[in-house]
Amino acid sequence: MKIPTSAHPRIVIIGGGFAGMELAKKLRNKPFQIVLLDKNNYFNFQPLLYQVATSGLEPNSIAFPLRRVFRNARNVFFRMTEVSHIDPENHTVQTGIGPIDYDYLVIATGSQANYFGLDPSKLLPLKSVPQALQLRNHILGEFEKALVADSPEEQKARINFVVVGGGPTGVELAGALGEMKNFVLPRDYPELDFSAMNIFLVEGMDRILPTMSETASSKARSYLEALGVQIHLKTLVKEYQGRAIDINGIQVPSRNLIWTAGVKAASLPGLEEALGKSGRIQVDAFNRIAAYQDIFAIGDVAEMASEDAPRGHPMLAPVAIQQGRLLGQNLLRLQQGQPLKPFEYFDKGTMATIGRNKAVADWGKLHLSGFLAWMAWMFVHLFTLVGFRNKLVVLVNWVYNYFTYDKALRLIIKRGKNQEETFEETVTESVSA
Repeated sequence: MKIPTSAHPRIVIIGGGFAGMELAKKLRNKPFQIVLLDKNNYFNFQPLLYQVATSGLEPNSIAFPLRRVFRNARNVFFRMTEVSHIDPENHTVQTGIGPIDYDYLVIATGSQANYFGLDPSKLLPLKSVPQALQLRNHILGEFEKALVADSPEEQKARINFVVVGGGPTGVELAGALGEMKNFVLPRDYPELDFSAMNIFLVEGMDRILPTMSETASSKARSYLEALGVQIHLKTLVKEYQGRAIDINGIQVPSRNLIWTAGVKAASLPGLEEALGKSGRIQVDAFNRIAAYQDIFAIGDVAEMASEDAPRGHPMLAPVAIQQGRLLGQNLLRLQQGQPLKPFEYFDKGTMATIGRNKAVADWGKLHLSGFLAWMAWMFVHLFTLVGFRNKLVVLVNWVYNYFTYDKALRLIIKRGKNQEETFEETVTESVSA
C-alpha cells in the first residue's frame, strides 16, 4: 500500500535509530505526516550489543519493533526499505519501494564501522543485532573447535581473543570476556586449560577510554587487568589475515579479532557537496544543511562545528536523542513562523562498565568508580531501553547473572544467510506473543 496523501507537510525521516526515533516520537499526532524509513523493522539499542555477544542477554531484549513504538500515532507511517539516492532538486528520495516525495527531509542514518583499510571479512564487527548473534555463535563455536584441535598452536589460536578499540564498547566487551574466562567457561569446558587463554585489548591512543577522564581511564585499566585482560596502548592493527596478529612485534595466534575501533558516518548519495572532511554531513546550529532549507541531518551523521566542538559533537546516543528532540520542536516552530532554537548539547556524563560491581562514570568534575558507578550504569541503561518488557527481561537477566556468576544464553544458533531478516521475524513474533 502506498503512503496516503495528506493535507499536512510530509517529513521523511531516514533512519530509525536514537535520533530518528526521538524525532518521530516528538512529532507524533502533530500537524505533520511522518514517513519513517529504515532497513530494519526494529530499534536497536547498541550500548548493550556486547552483552548479546557474550551470552548475557537475549537479542529480543535490546531491540523493539518500530511499528509498536508508533502503534497509536495516527500520523506516523513506517516503511522497511533502503534508500539508494537523494534527489534534492525534485524533493524526492529513491528507495527500494519506489520514490517518496517530501516537504522536509531528515537524515538520521547514524554510523557504520570504519575498518581503516583492513579486510572486513576477516574481522568480527559489533554494530548490529545480527552481528552480535554472529559474534556469540563465533565465540562459543571457537571453544567447541578448540576441544578437537589438532595441535596446541591451533587450540591457542581458537581461545585467544583480540579486541581492537579501547572505547566504551571495547572496554565493556573485554571485561565481559574476562568474566567469562574466570567464572563461566571453565565450568562449561573443564577439558580446556584456561590459563592459556589470553584476552588482548588494543588501543591506538595512549590510554583506554580516551574520551573520558584520566581517572576513569586509570580505574578501568586496573579493573581490566585484574580480570586478566592484557592492554596494549599506542598500537595500531595494520594487517590481519585471520590467523595471527602482530602486537608490538609479537605474533599472537588468534582467529578472533573483534573490531570496535571506530565508526564513520553512514551518509547517502546525493548530498556529496555537504560532506565535511570526516565524511559527516555539515549542518548549521539548527541541524539544517546549509545549501537547503528543507533538509536536515541529526545524530552521528551530522557534523555541527562550533567553538566547543570544532569537529562536531561526539557520535554518542545522548547527542542524537537531544538533536532529534530539538529538531522536532524546531519543525513545529517553522510551521508556526517562529524563530528556530539553536542546538546546545547538554553533557549528561559518560560511563562504562567493566564487569560485576565495576564501572567508571564521569559527570563534569565528579568521577565515580566501583559499585556506585556500576549501579548508576545499570539504572541509566534500564531507563533508556525501549519497552517495559525489555526493561524487565534485562533486569531479570542481570540479577540472575549477578547471583549465579553465570550467563544462561550460551546457545550456538545456526541461522540462514539472511540473518537480518530472520531476526526481524523473531522480534515480531516474540513481542506479539
